[in-house]
Amino acid sequence: MGASFTAGYTDGALFMAGQNNSFPNILANQFAGVGGGDFTQPLTNDNFGGLAAGGTRIAEPRLVFGGSTPVPLESVVGPVTVSTDIVLNNPTGPFRNLGVPGAKSFHLLSDSYGSLAGVGSYANPYFVRMASSPSATMLGDAMAQSPTFFTLSEMGANDVLSFAVSGGSGVDQKENLDPSTYGSNDITDPNVFASVFSNLVTTLTSGGAKGVVTNVPYITDLPHFTTVPYNPIPLDAGTASFLNSVAAYGTYNGGLQQAYAALQGSGLFTAEEVAKRTIKFVEGQNAVVIIDEDLTDLGGAINSAFAEIPKYRQATADDLLVLSSSSFIGTEAIPGNAQSINGVAVPLADQWVLTPEEQLAIKEATDAYNVTIKAVSDANDNIALVDLNTILSELATTGILYGDYTLNASLVTGGAVSLDGIHLTARGYSYMAYKFLEAIDTSFGANFIDSGNVPNPGDYPTNYAPTLQ
Repeated sequence: MGASFTAGYTDGALFMAGQNNSFPNILANQFAGVGGGDFTQPLTNDNFGGLAAGGTRIAEPRLVFGGSTPVPLESVVGPVTVSTDIVLNNPTGPFRNLGVPGAKSFHLLSDSYGSLAGVGSYANPYFVRMASSPSATMLGDAMAQSPTFFTLSEMGANDVLSFAVSGGSGVDQKENLDPSTYGSNDITDPNVFASVFSNLVTTLTSGGAKGVVTNVPYITDLPHFTTVPYNPIPLDAGTASFLNSVAAYGTYNGGLQQAYAALQGSGLFTAEEVAKRTIKFVEGQNAVVIIDEDLTDLGGAINSAFAEIPKYRQATADDLLVLSSSSFIGTEAIPGNAQSINGVAVPLADQWVLTPEEQLAIKEATDAYNVTIKAVSDANDNIALVDLNTILSELATTGILYGDYTLNASLVTGGAVSLDGIHLTARGYSYMAYKFLEAIDTSFGANFIDSGNVPNPGDYPTNYAPTLQ
């Protein structure tokens, strides 16, 4: 049970080869050598990726390597038909892999998450494909199979990931205990997560089943958030001078100085914030201009005379630009108007940037989730814990030696993280399976590692060819 990692989601899509290299399927192949049973997955129809509803595309095909950067499959091979359609009560079930891309913790208990009528609002089309009925729950479909062993992976990751991928445009729902009121990009309250996670583990182990759970990594270590630099704008001296002039940001900077002179004695607008908000371009590489909603609102209750001064500043090394911003920065907001460049003349909106304040909200929620996960696993002898948080930290810093390979978290070249900058490669999933086997050996007295019955990293690719169909 779990979300996209469990499903084998990779390169921005779910497709057959990725599913066959999901870490649960890799584990099942290992278990088969010691008497494990059949392992069924809700396989897609092909290796294009994407998803359709009634013949209408609702999810795009996979990404491929375009020679220097990830690109959409169709930009290389031309148009493809997305043939994997939503089908209620898939007749090939029940499925042993209940990994649902996009699932948040509380979704595993929802009886409307698999309803075709709810697709486009609350329901998840990937669960609609595998749900036993429109009112089925993910947990209910798992328990109906009387499991003797289970994995419960990456619970809590999507509870912060959607917020992060949206550039923090959601709401931190801390202290809101009603997830039915949450938006799709909101951060789940830690108490809601604690209740759900405890319920999941208690139920899954109620028949004596053993299982492995994972904690939540610091998702901002993923290349989706670390690849695009904060200062990607090259300028010559003339362009920099123009942008600093009254015709561009000179008026804005002057307004900040006027506001500071008027508010100096109040303590409501400090010299430090003036410096933070002042925009200055130089010859060479420059930081993008962003909208930062956490800056002081100079209008409203402070002084209506300054209500027109926007919340602009230039990004710093402490800001994280999402991967999708790389194809947006430098484009023209008004086609044909060279003075409407996004990230320069037109500041980047909230959706493109994770500010330090937004990063802190993610970290605090992640830390709270991990406290719960550790407490629940420590209290139950039938549960082993895999430390995904430490694994991702090592991938993002020192790298990890795995067989004859060194994996790290660099986009394209690192070998562990796929082309979408979030999900793992097949080799990354095989390493995840290896860590699960290690935890099973330590906690339950098995000997997969010592026996050599473990995944061979060389058998798992780091990318899939565009021609794979």
